[in-house]
Amino acid sequence: MARKPITFPLPLLLAFIFPFLLLLIAGRCADGRPISPLAEEETFDLPISDGISGRTGAAYEDGPFLVLPRGSATEACEPTYGFLPCTTTVVGNLFLVLVYGFLMFKAATYLSSGSELLLQILGPGIVGGLFLPILGALPDAMLILVSGLSGSKETAQNQVLIGMGLLAGSTVMLLTLLWGSCVVVGKCDLSDSSTSIDLQDTRGFSLFASGISTDVQTSYAARIMAISVVPFIIVQLPRIFKFPSGQRLAVLVALIVAIALLLSYCLYQVLQPWIQKRRLEFAKHRLVMSGILKHVHMESLGHLMDDNGKPNLHVIKKLFHKVDLDKNQLISRAELRALIIGLRMGEIDLDKDDAVDKVMNEFDTSRDDNIQEEEFIEGISKWINEADRSVAFSGSYSQRLHHFHMKARNEHNMLHDQSDEAEDGTESPAWICFKAILLLVLGTLIAAVFADPLVDAVDNFSSATKIPSFFISFIAMPLATNSSEAVSAIIFASRKKQRSASLTFSEIYGGATMNNILCLAVFLALVYVRHLTWDFSAEVLVILVVCIVMGIFTSLRTTFPLWTCFVAFLLYPLSLLLVYLLDFVFGWS
Repeated sequence: MARKPITFPLPLLLAFIFPFLLLLIAGRCADGRPISPLAEEETFDLPISDGISGRTGAAYEDGPFLVLPRGSATEACEPTYGFLPCTTTVVGNLFLVLVYGFLMFKAATYLSSGSELLLQILGPGIVGGLFLPILGALPDAMLILVSGLSGSKETAQNQVLIGMGLLAGSTVMLLTLLWGSCVVVGKCDLSDSSTSIDLQDTRGFSLFASGISTDVQTSYAARIMAISVVPFIIVQLPRIFKFPSGQRLAVLVALIVAIALLLSYCLYQVLQPWIQKRRLEFAKHRLVMSGILKHVHMESLGHLMDDNGKPNLHVIKKLFHKVDLDKNQLISRAELRALIIGLRMGEIDLDKDDAVDKVMNEFDTSRDDNIQEEEFIEGISKWINEADRSVAFSGSYSQRLHHFHMKARNEHNMLHDQSDEAEDGTESPAWICFKAILLLVLGTLIAAVFADPLVDAVDNFSSATKIPSFFISFIAMPLATNSSEAVSAIIFASRKKQRSASLTFSEIYGGATMNNILCLAVFLALVYVRHLTWDFSAEVLVILVVCIVMGIFTSLRTTFPLWTCFVAFLLYPLSLLLVYLLDFVFGWS
């Protein structure tokens, strides 16, 4: 069966290509921290064999050895943990950064997958409100922690800039590149009342006639994110008021405030678990949708997609007439309820009336409490397209439909402890819980083990290329630690519904909030305990500008036309330019 080619909008491509271009420009425009040069007249007492005589050691004085100028020798590197590979070359360090970055990406993926399984088993509450936000920020927190723990105080002062770059880069990337990309992929037509119309995207890239809408609760998440920058303001007060002797006290106060905000945010998530509940409701809706689609396949009504990859209108009409029991060319609530009961999903504690309400609300566009044939065809067609987009692999129609249905079924089954799951063929909650814990432990171990090597590789790459380590950690490292969340957010946004958009942007704001309180708390604790110098005014200013601008902008409205994505995209290069000007032109650091 032919499938439509996957296309990527130009703004979305630019959003992910642009950081690499900026990294190359940074290497051209700025110098890294210089390594103390050695005097040219000094020489190494280093024997270089001619490869023939094989003599080594003290016999080199009268053997065929060369004496090299000290400046031409390659400085030896120190392996992390004493055995991991290290190098002083540009290509070698780039390779190590990519390898360790990939391992941190896998750690973030395992933590995300384990967190989702744990949430779906135990439900919202303490798990969703306390553990999930912390686990989501764990890779960044690990990297920040190891950046300031290793080596002497001078080494820590040098490497901690990598941690600050990661902290700033993660927050800025979430609120600029990812935010703007989700607007692009999730855009729908805007109605006359300036709200998005679910699953309707006919106006192309119209800057004012297409966009996304979120609910009011999402704007509350944006306000919380804006409030979370308070510790950044506190720690900068001595610099603002020219009171350097109070810097250490300001760091301590900011640390206490960050911890207090972290506890308050987790408590809020526990007592008001609306983000987690919204995700669980979405899983229930997907189960009903996949069940109806599979029902068509099981009843041998035909393929729901034709050879061109389009919804098969003939089969959809056959399904409509099968559901229309009284043959009045309308599907009533009673007939829709009979269909849902006939899906053989009664054993999983599905609320039938709630499912009927949701399907009727989505299909009945005329609001006459009946589903006409045209409405049914349009609604099922949208479901088919959404199911097709949700399947990652390209198999046969039956395989993709079965994969989609089993995925939706497992998502719902993991919400509750079902006694008959074993005979139904699904995995038991005990096994799912074991997998969740295994993924969380594995992700945590990988993040803990390879965070330090990644920081060392970034520092060595910075020295070898003369690119400031801040720009490397700002641009490249967030792509490793936040990639899984970014891909998940873009997939959710691509479903082109207000409900999925609200969940997507709520999690983006939640991720930025955790960076501003948890990751900053780790960073401030390092600075305070190791008596490091607070010299990050430019970086803090960037975080404040992006968080406050996006926080105010997104908390005062719930509809975002397509033009708003360019506001977010432009904030990213402006952030880098601001740091460069303040640090390297005006000498703030």
